[in-house]
Amino acid sequence: MKEFSITVECANALEAECDVLVLKYAQAPYGVDAAAISILTRSGIAIEPLLPKPDGFRLVPSVGVLGAGRVLFVGVLRLRQFDYGGIRSFAFRALSSLAGALPSTRSVAMTVHGVGYGLDESESFRAEVAGILDAFTSGDYPDSLEAIKILEQNPGRAARLQSLLEEILPGGNILQAGGSQAIPQSNARTALADVGEGSKNKPHIFTAMPFAKEFSDRFHYGIQRSAEAAGFLCERADLASFVGDVIEFVRERINTASFLVADLTTANPNVYLEVGYAWGRGVPTILLVSETTELKFDTRGQRCLVYESSIKQLEDLLTKELTQLSKHSS
Repeated sequence: MKEFSITVECANALEAECDVLVLKYAQAPYGVDAAAISILTRSGIAIEPLLPKPDGFRLVPSVGVLGAGRVLFVGVLRLRQFDYGGIRSFAFRALSSLAGALPSTRSVAMTVHGVGYGLDESESFRAEVAGILDAFTSGDYPDSLEAIKILEQNPGRAARLQSLLEEILPGGNILQAGGSQAIPQSNARTALADVGEGSKNKPHIFTAMPFAKEFSDRFHYGIQRSAEAAGFLCERADLASFVGDVIEFVRERINTASFLVADLTTANPNVYLEVGYAWGRGVPTILLVSETTELKFDTRGQRCLVYESSIKQLEDLLTKELTQLSKHSS
């Protein structure tokens, strides 16, 4: 019986040693894939003509400029269309592509997708793990594969994903039994059954808040945790860093959100823009603020949850609010 491992590591994907680093290509360069393309181009590889269309892939040698021996670019839809179902399909296609193109692959590294432009962190990660398990279940993976590493450079996110992986797949191991069929633990398959295409039918809240470093823990441990406790996916997008397709993504996700949760602390103009858009579309809003003196314009007359810079207080207040509102709206 052969054993495969899935782990989460806090590491720079461009430096991590592995046989193959798997990156998406969303018909334009973003994030880690953009950095890898830039490095490979500077090394003399004419990478641009090789980048794949959706449903295609391209395996490129790294010629020693990256930690990985090779880079697998998997073509996906444009960023705004790359949803939870796309992430699950991406992970499956990565392993199935390597099964034919490089069956001697022993170690594979991937990054987490979706969270950089607004998707729910936990659901995005579950979708990626689900795609990996799909490949093992169907036998579509390299014959020599031993380890899959999911790399995340942010220590806080890496720790959260490590905990989530332990919940989904205790020990992080998959056992192969009886030929080509890879049999993951049954509780993992059950937990991930509706992740991906089914994720679009799950209720979600959209969060409008500054992307400054001091707000990171407020989002992850105050807002996101509260949303999960109340049965919602939690999404957001950084308007300061992205334009074009992602702004359209923001509009779409607000339009379909059960609630918009907005932190008005520091009176960030993008946050007020998203609140105004939600009001115009009739989307229920929950307003948060650390100090009431920071409220501007018409929000001064609106009900706000005041959390006085306490993340625990924020979590308690918002969990109670979301739970009550979701009961009344159901």
